[in-house]
Amino acid sequence: MTNSKPRILITGATRGIGRATAFALQDFAHLMLVGRDEKALEALVAELPSAEYVLADLSDSQKIIVGMREARESGALGTGSGGLDGAVLSAGVLAGDTVENTKPGDWEFALHMNVTAQAVLTAQILPELREARGTIVFVNSGSGFTSKPGNAVYSATKFALRALSDALREEERERGVRGVSLHPGRVATDMQRELRAYEGGEYVESDYMKPETIGEAVRYALTAPPEANVDVLSIRPREWLISKSSTLSVARPAARRATGTRNGEHET
Repeated sequence: MTNSKPRILITGATRGIGRATAFALQDFAHLMLVGRDEKALEALVAELPSAEYVLADLSDSQKIIVGMREARESGALGTGSGGLDGAVLSAGVLAGDTVENTKPGDWEFALHMNVTAQAVLTAQILPELREARGTIVFVNSGSGFTSKPGNAVYSATKFALRALSDALREEERERGVRGVSLHPGRVATDMQRELRAYEGGEYVESDYMKPETIGEAVRYALTAPPEANVDVLSIRPREWLISKSSTLSVARPAARRATGTRNGEHET
């Protein structure tokens, strides 16, 4: 396939922030959407002017490797013909409870989905990112800066993801690859609705940032002038009622599944 548009890979594109990012980039980029829900990916591709998808189960490192190898062989990664101009890693899970109550399996699953899978996928696409001198955006969270009771698991994975981004940025600087750690605050997504239910609070969509706002921030990071690198970008709700913070409970949902594809939906 020949395509003169910049080529950008997105994980977590069928929900939340990932989906909003796809639409924020649709007017100037050819998008490669990565996920395991073929039906959802097909539906999204049909809505976009220039997109394709690659099946890869991010819960399994070997399947990530196989999926990216197949994408390379099919030409989807642009290997030898321009490479990848960008990648947006937005898939992840909300995870954990108190340290006392979190099961070992929940730690392991959350660390895999939010850290290991990101690292494995990044390693697989680095040749194409180097070819294009591209930019990789790790969609992190406010929890990548601070933690609080009941948030040890999620914050630990997000601190680790920030470390991954920081290390990669320096490792690849001389090769021209830019690494961005993007930290959204609370966003109006399905995951936010789920989180508020676990916290015992009311979900009011207008209290949170729109996913489209984060999608535009991703676009900004990807299209920064070539002499600049957006190392870390933190985006917070303009107003967050102090009274709401008092309603947050200690308990958090245990890790259960990959959300979209956070993540399509990252939260604080």
